[in-house]
Amino acid sequence: MNQTERWSAAQTQALFDMPLLELLFTAQQVHREHFNPRHIQVSTLLSIKTGNCPEDCKYCPQSARYKTGLATEALMAVEQVLESARQAKATGSGRFCMGAAWKNPHERDLPYLEQMIRGVKALGMESCMTLGSLTPSQAERLKQAGLDYYNHNLDTSPEYYDQIITTRSYQERLNTLDYVRQAGIKVCSGGILGLGESVTDRAGLLRQLANMPEPPESVPINMLVKVAGTPLDNLPDIDPFEFIRTIAIARIMMPRSYVRLSAGREQMNEQTQAMCFMAGANSIFYGCKLLTTPNPAQNSDLKLFHKLGLNPEKQQIQQTYSKQLVRIAKQQHEPDTEHYYNAAP
Repeated sequence: MNQTERWSAAQTQALFDMPLLELLFTAQQVHREHFNPRHIQVSTLLSIKTGNCPEDCKYCPQSARYKTGLATEALMAVEQVLESARQAKATGSGRFCMGAAWKNPHERDLPYLEQMIRGVKALGMESCMTLGSLTPSQAERLKQAGLDYYNHNLDTSPEYYDQIITTRSYQERLNTLDYVRQAGIKVCSGGILGLGESVTDRAGLLRQLANMPEPPESVPINMLVKVAGTPLDNLPDIDPFEFIRTIAIARIMMPRSYVRLSAGREQMNEQTQAMCFMAGANSIFYGCKLLTTPNPAQNSDLKLFHKLGLNPEKQQIQQTYSKQLVRIAKQQHEPDTEHYYNAAP
């Protein structure tokens, strides 16, 4: 995949050097030029094959190399997946993402994956998959089945990558994204913050994404979820302001992309999430689990949307959402819980 030098290292570093409040102001201006600032895209992510992955990604509890206590599960039956998709649609998700813990999908699995895609599309939802590395022919088959998005994260900068993963090269990841793009599938690709990377590495990740011939339509920015048994479980937490800064810079560098506030929201308070939305994040994963790690409960997200005046995009289930908001408005004086700080007067 050839790179287009839209953003130089010096230009990117200048954004990281900006005073945070000035950066947020700039990011919000860029965001408003391309998106309705009150709209948010809502997706649900399901693990359709869990654990026993041969890769050695140091952050991942699904790797067979680490003892994390995760129960492994074979590829789910098609109807099980579609029932989960129906539930996701009923609670307001407009996109259904299916993830499998593979280095790459086997040919024998493709007919089942194609059925899942067609079934999700028949529900009127956007479809997304993350299955590991693809060949050009596999990407074509997924496209023919109707796949809208393919997720394949770069994780970090090219320079820091080998400190985190050795079983799949950076170039392999770029090749898969190239095959996905050539097949006509929209690209979802981002990274993880808190891996022990430097600010220069964060800048390198964003440059790699922004300088693609076509930047990803969706850019998930994850905060490391530390899982006992993985090599990174004792790393210090990333400063929330540095996370917010990176969200803002992603918005500025990729103005037309959806920037997804992805894994790690369970660790963020409402104020941090609100600042991420102010910085230009306009997409979340909705539901109590992201593959195998915790995520805020749907009711907590709806309460936060209500406080911030955010509305799911038009393709979301507005009637369901409106009914839930009526109920939530009556709950504004509930006692605080671990995941919900009641800021109402």
